Amino acid sequence: MTDSRSDVRRDHRPYWLKKAAAGFNRFYVRHFLAPQFDALGEGAQFLNPRHIEIIGPNIRAGKHAHINAERAHPVKICVWFSGERLGHIDIGDHVLISPGTRIISSIGISIGSNTMIASGCYLSDSDWHSLYDRTAEQGAAAPIVLEENVWLGVNVIVGKGVRIGRNSVIGAGSVVTRDIPANVVAGGCPATVRKALDPQQPIKLRSDLFADAQGLSRMVDTLDRAFLTRNSFLGWLRSQWFPRRGD
Repeated sequence: MTDSRSDVRRDHRPYWLKKAAAGFNRFYVRHFLAPQFDALGEGAQFLNPRHIEIIGPNIRAGKHAHINAERAHPVKICVWFSGERLGHIDIGDHVLISPGTRIISSIGISIGSNTMIASGCYLSDSDWHSLYDRTAEQGAAAPIVLEENVWLGVNVIVGKGVRIGRNSVIGAGSVVTRDIPANVVAGGCPATVRKALDPQQPIKLRSDLFADAQGLSRMVDTLDRAFLTRNSFLGWLRSQWFPRRGD
């Protein structure tokens, strides 16, 4: 979906217009966003890329990374210089980053493959200012590591020096200030372990969606053709400027 004002219940665009918008997004990513990454894997997708900021060096993302933004909820991924120290952000394969997320590094943030980051999350590996000197960082930084297949709920904050173990889930609104082990559900402020995941239950990963990436792309295109085939350009314009109940 684009930054449409009234495509709330369904997409009113004709098929060709949606394809054209997707083509423009790909051009925008290639021309403006991709050069900002030190490395960007194949199949990366950016929704509303004009509202995604990539700032600084040492930012890498793996294959089929999905970064989704909205006009009111931009995404910011940023590495800052701090004296002689330079941070880095490494995003694994098949990672999902949702609107409103901010990831800011002064020393190092690593996000494991298949991790899902819900809307409004904030990851920062530094306090940025000391208690008594508000003009400098004063070395208050420690790396963040999210191991593979971590799931951060809406509005989770992850502070400096935290490691979250493989497969663990952090509940919405939590503030993570200390390490969380693998295979648990944690939540609260500060976040603590609430329960363990059932080791007998298989876990399906985001990478499973892309086992046949070309087949998935064809399926999505077929669905678009089916659902958008009756849409017209004039109908779409009407929905933008004169929305009515049911749109």
